[in-house]
Amino acid sequence: MWKRKVRLKMTGEITVVISWLAWFALLYQVYLQRTHNEKSLKPLGQIDLEDRHGHIFVRVTNNGLGPMIVDRLIFQKEGRTYTSIEDCLELDSRSYTRISVNESVRKVILPNGYLTIFETRLEKSEEDAHRVRQQLSSIRLQVDFRDIYDNKAIIKRDFGWFSRHIIKAD
Repeated sequence: MWKRKVRLKMTGEITVVISWLAWFALLYQVYLQRTHNEKSLKPLGQIDLEDRHGHIFVRVTNNGLGPMIVDRLIFQKEGRTYTSIEDCLELDSRSYTRISVNESVRKVILPNGYLTIFETRLEKSEEDAHRVRQQLSSIRLQVDFRDIYDNKAIIKRDFGWFSRHIIKAD
């Protein structure tokens, strides 16, 4: 009888230990699932520049699988910081389209989507294209964004690529 009581007591203790181990395993599995979900829904931001056949644009593209919440755009030109590309350019504001993002106006870029920061179509002369390229080439863009889990990230790109066609006079 004494052996039976000891056996029942040990069986109860083992059951409690196994229950606690199962509980910790469940919590760890939930942690792993959440981590996996965060990585699976991560946005991958990229700043794209194009200058082809009179079509010039700057876009922020989301190549990830989750939405990209753009908090702000920061433009730098000649050591000064601006929140709008319009402030960096000396072009007629009706000759191009642009977008502003700041604390009160945020944008969401869906997966495989993009946000056009600057775009123009130049059908007139090469002189107009040269002027646009020259002004864009001295700008640097920083995009502050986050994912749906509030993980923040920053991407930066210099627009010096536009200067590849500019011929400097000696």
